Amino acid sequence: MAKKTTPVKDGGKKSFEERLERLEALGEKIRKTDIPLDEALKAFEEGIRLARGLESDLGKIENRIEILMNSADAPLSESPELELFDDEK
Repeated sequence: MAKKTTPVKDGGKKSFEERLERLEALGEKIRKTDIPLDEALKAFEEGIRLARGLESDLGKIENRIEILMNSADAPLSESPELELFDDEK
């Protein structure tokens, strides 16, 4: 299964899992007491952006699953559109 990607500053793409790992790392970093306040604030701001993006992606996935579960009568020849999981090209 392909991973959801989101553009990043370097022009590359990061998967959902990579962004989640980054969020977890930021949380660990913020919990440390020996980092400067400005560095902790930057990490917090990045974490908020990541959390919002991940939450949005999860909402899309949940909506798609709900549609698929409720459309059991749909013909099997129809293939669901899962743009969230498109392969990187």
